[in-house]
Amino acid sequence: MSTSEPTAESAGTGAWHTAAMASRSELWLPTLLSVIAGMVDLIGFLSLGIFTAHVTGNIVVIGALIVRHSRVNPAQILAVPVFVLAVAGTWLIAKALGKRGTGLIRPLLLIQFLLITGLLVFSVCSKPSMDPHGPMATIAAMIAVTAMGCQFALLRLTVPVAPSTTVMTGNVTNAVLALLDSRSNQPLIEGGTRRLTGALHLLIGFFVGCVVAAAAVLYLGDWAWLLPAALAAAAVTLRRGQMQRRQS
Repeated sequence: MSTSEPTAESAGTGAWHTAAMASRSELWLPTLLSVIAGMVDLIGFLSLGIFTAHVTGNIVVIGALIVRHSRVNPAQILAVPVFVLAVAGTWLIAKALGKRGTGLIRPLLLIQFLLITGLLVFSVCSKPSMDPHGPMATIAAMIAVTAMGCQFALLRLTVPVAPSTTVMTGNVTNAVLALLDSRSNQPLIEGGTRRLTGALHLLIGFFVGCVVAAAAVLYLGDWAWLLPAALAAAAVTLRRGQMQRRQS
């Protein structure tokens, strides 16, 4: 059997193919994750009284409650350190896997799916929404915060150029600046149309996730976590299909 070394042309084709795969990941993955983040954040806010995907919001609420001498939800105090630990834990898992870039997408998506599924099972069994300040609600909230910390770290480790899927302030800013640049003869930032499209996808995805989650909480109660769990499973499946097409 004869063997041949890869030529410059084949190497260039492989590099282009890898770049194309990364580009497709940058397109569908952040949008889908923004829907999941909107759902997790809204369900957590309505049923557990905490922003599970928005750490800054919890800091603001804590400050307001302290000044007003009101009761502070323990989950809001724990949210920040738990989020930090979740991000650090995701980094450690990535190091242990020995992979880099887009190779980390599927295993980290799987971890997020397991966390949200675990949250669903725990919520259905313990009914934490019955007492948003109780210990069961705190545990459920921390699982949700961990899932969102994993999601945030996932994008930073795999697609560093992707915008945030959990904090929409930056996406609103990008959308406004990109819209103004697209109307200008001398834009201040290149790629305005692409940035506008990307920001709008994330904003719409997050908003749709919030609306659907609100309806789910109203009609499904603690079973509402089934929706983000299903989307997390879909993300794993889509990534698997993408990898299989790449290998074929």
